[in-house]
Amino acid sequence: MLLNVLGHAAYAYTGGKTFDPQLPTAVFIHGAQNDHSVWILQTRYFAHHGFSVLAVDLPGHGRSKGEPLKTVEAMSIWLEALLEAAHVQHAVLIGHSMGSLVALETAAHLATKNSALIKAIALVGTAYPMKVSPQLLQASREREHDAIDMVNIWSHSGIAQKPSFPGPGFYVQGGSKRLMEYVARHNEKPVFFTDFSACNDYQNGEVAAAAVTCPVLFLLGKKDMMTTPKAAAPLLQALPTAKIMQLENCGHDLMGEQPDQVLDSLFSFASGVLK
Repeated sequence: MLLNVLGHAAYAYTGGKTFDPQLPTAVFIHGAQNDHSVWILQTRYFAHHGFSVLAVDLPGHGRSKGEPLKTVEAMSIWLEALLEAAHVQHAVLIGHSMGSLVALETAAHLATKNSALIKAIALVGTAYPMKVSPQLLQASREREHDAIDMVNIWSHSGIAQKPSFPGPGFYVQGGSKRLMEYVARHNEKPVFFTDFSACNDYQNGEVAAAAVTCPVLFLLGKKDMMTTPKAAAPLLQALPTAKIMQLENCGHDLMGEQPDQVLDSLFSFASGVLK
């Protein structure tokens, strides 16, 4: 689905079904150097079980045009404009990593602007502050391929998935690496460095969390080395009524390593909120 958002073409995957703004909308927001495809399993299920789906490509990522946005706040403004362009009536925001900060900031802003719009948010693989090491920031700016390798290694709990992995023959680390390389190839701007800088510079997390009035889910990987579970503590303190789930044998790439558990957790949470 293509929309015009702030003067540029914006793409959102709808889960294989025609988007219906009258249904509750599950809005999926990807992380740094990714696109909507990280949510394929979850979005298709949501779209065929009572939800409309918008899995967005942020500007400069995937099929969305424009330059990558330099701040979480700018991404939030863009997301609000996309929701308006799609005529969304009720939404659950689901964000991974950088996308979790965008979901948090958007829910906080809309809590005062349009309190009926955001029904819940799910923060997947989140942390605050979401600091990026100087070495990784430098690599993302000067040696992008090295940065991709670093992040790919640190985002997974092991070098290969167990034989019982629900996608036989699917190489999780290889797929993750190829996606990041694809995003890099299709934009002349430094997407990785811009995304990491936006995460590193975001300072409004605790203020935003205090302003959020809707139900919140924290979905974390117990073996996450990029955003360790303990790094979510400031947000958890600001959101004392939030629901917390930690997945075993799971790193930062939760949707790749534990796709079924992520789906079950997100769908149970979103469906429960809207009952």
